Amino acid sequence: MEKIVEQGLLYDFYGQLLTAHQQKIYEQAVYENLSYNEIAEQEGISRQAVHDLIRRTTALMQRYENRLGMIRRFRSLRDAADDLCEAADAAGSLEELAERARGIADRIRKDLS
Repeated sequence: MEKIVEQGLLYDFYGQLLTAHQQKIYEQAVYENLSYNEIAEQEGISRQAVHDLIRRTTALMQRYENRLGMIRRFRSLRDAADDLCEAADAAGSLEELAERARGIADRIRKDLS
């Protein structure tokens, strides 16, 4: 399940950088959950070609992530937002909330640098 989620995130962030053919095959495999054999039959290519395309496409999007870090930043910002909500719920005073919010804001600024 975790692999599917990771593939979905990669595609959500970097799918538009793929060719139309790569997008179509990847969507069939990941989102429509078609087997490589089913995709091969529909596309008139071999199962091995589908397998290779999915593997290469995933590797390409992973390289984009390694260079650009958009998913890492997204996760970091999401975690910071969660931390802000927790701080608001747990704060005993406005001063405590302000201090925790400043710390989280500093963490966000650092991540965006």
